[in-house]
Formats: sequence, structure tokens, C-alpha cells
Amino acid sequence: MDNSDKTRKFLIATHGTLAAGTKSSLDIIIGSIDHVFLIQAYVDENASIETEIKEILEKVNDHDELIIFTDILGGSITNQVLQHSLKSNVHIISGFNLPLIIDIMLADTQTPIKEVIGFAIDNAKEQMVYVNKLLTTENKETGND
Repeated sequence: MDNSDKTRKFLIATHGTLAAGTKSSLDIIIGSIDHVFLIQAYVDENASIETEIKEILEKVNDHDELIIFTDILGGSITNQVLQHSLKSNVHIISGFNLPLIIDIMLADTQTPIKEVIGFAIDNAKEQMVYVNKLLTTENKETGND
């Protein structure tokens, strides 16, 4: 498949306003990215998650890729989007952090998305560090305790 006409689109779907906060941080760190959708579940009691998902999916063509970031594996948001995971162009990642999203959003669209996601998850795991322990270990190694 020729990837030149493919567009990667992104959905950040979270409980509460975490999605908007994440988007705000991304805008500051990497600048505004096109095709980013947000679902902030349970903020507006009149909003239906399923309706919001359907509205977003209507903006995704068959040749596009939709990468969905959710906050909690097994959470209600992830469970709602799971029914769309059987589509070959929909990819769901749960338990995101900013380095993961940045890696995926800035990745070359010529690189297969499964490869991009695998790399980004590995990198994101390395970004989670207990800094106090890291500093203590470095102090012991240099003899500065």
C-alpha cells in the first residue's frame, strides 16, 4: 500500500479533563498537530462516549490510520473504544504518557504504525524513573553520600 495519501489521526480519550491537559502539554512541547481529537468522558453528563467516538470515526477514511490513546487499561473509556479495534486502521494504546504520544505523533508516516507503536512503548517505559532512587544510586557510585 502506498502510504503517501495516508493520514495519521489521533484520539486522546480519558476520564475527565486529562485529554485536554495532555493536548495542552503537547501543543507547548511539539507545537500544534493536525487531526487530534479529544474525548473527555464524564465531564458533560449529557455527552455520550459512544456518540463522540462515532463522530470521530466519521472523520477517518479507510486509508487513514487512527491511533487512540486511552488512560487506563480496563477502564470504561478503553472498553468503549475496544469495539472499534477490529478495524485494521485503528490502533489502541492504553496507559499513555507524553513521551509515548510525542514519539508516535512525530513519527514518519512511511514507517509502519505497528513498528512506531512498539518503539514508542519501549521508549515510554524507559521514561518512567523513580528519580530519588536514581539520584541515590548516582551519589553512592560517586561516593557523595
